[in-house]
Amino acid sequence: MRRRRLGSELKRLREAADVTMDQAAERIGGDKSKISRQENGRQSVSKLEIEALLILYGVDDPRLQTALTTMSRESRRKSWWTQYSGILPALFQERLSVESDAARMFVFQPLLVPGLLQTREYAEEVIRSAGTSASEEEIESFLSVRMNRQEIFRKENPPQYVCLLDEAVLRRVIGSPGMMAAQLQRLIELNKPPRLSIQIVPFGQGWHAGLDGPFAIYSYPDPMDLDVVNLDYLDGALYLEEDGPVDQYRLAFDQLRSSALPSRQSMELIARVAKNLST
Repeated sequence: MRRRRLGSELKRLREAADVTMDQAAERIGGDKSKISRQENGRQSVSKLEIEALLILYGVDDPRLQTALTTMSRESRRKSWWTQYSGILPALFQERLSVESDAARMFVFQPLLVPGLLQTREYAEEVIRSAGTSASEEEIESFLSVRMNRQEIFRKENPPQYVCLLDEAVLRRVIGSPGMMAAQLQRLIELNKPPRLSIQIVPFGQGWHAGLDGPFAIYSYPDPMDLDVVNLDYLDGALYLEEDGPVDQYRLAFDQLRSSALPSRQSMELIARVAKNLST
């Protein structure tokens, strides 16, 4: 993700300077395919290469120079989930990268409690049900990854997280009724608007903008970073960065939020469902 953002900015600067890919490749002692891989985020860019390219592109803004060299360094930094790379699919590692750098996350989920809000017991039930062929060691590793993801809310500057849940998420009992009640209680404890906000789209709303499925929108603090929409499907995931599709999902999220119960009423509904499960 960091490499893609860096490559996108380098491509923009190269084109603005009217420099060809062949000219850029010659400056760093590579070939055209190397520049292509770097601009598409498939290959890292060293500090020396960044400096050489910025001179070629006529970039003399020290703030931009610093931002790009920092991004280059961070793109080569190993992340906490690297230790699990042997079992985590590449697309899920990309999800973790997209998630870990975000300043804001806007999530709609009509089916399950999102991983960032799950209790360990709920997460284990979901993982065991989804991966019946996984070994006990793999299941424990998956659980560790899911619990480690939640550390993002305990950072010095945690991201804003706005989560809209369809009422079906509350009504679908995962595991035992007691386990589900504990998960719902966890949602109530986590809800602390505006930093972490959970709202429910009730059944009474009827049609709403999220009936096509779950999605998440990630926004970043640096103005050069592109917002990203994540869409999950049965055997993979899709990431959208183009302005048009991203704007469509922003509009859908705004419509969903206007359809959702306010925070207080959402918590009251969650509490009623949890109480019914406990009796």
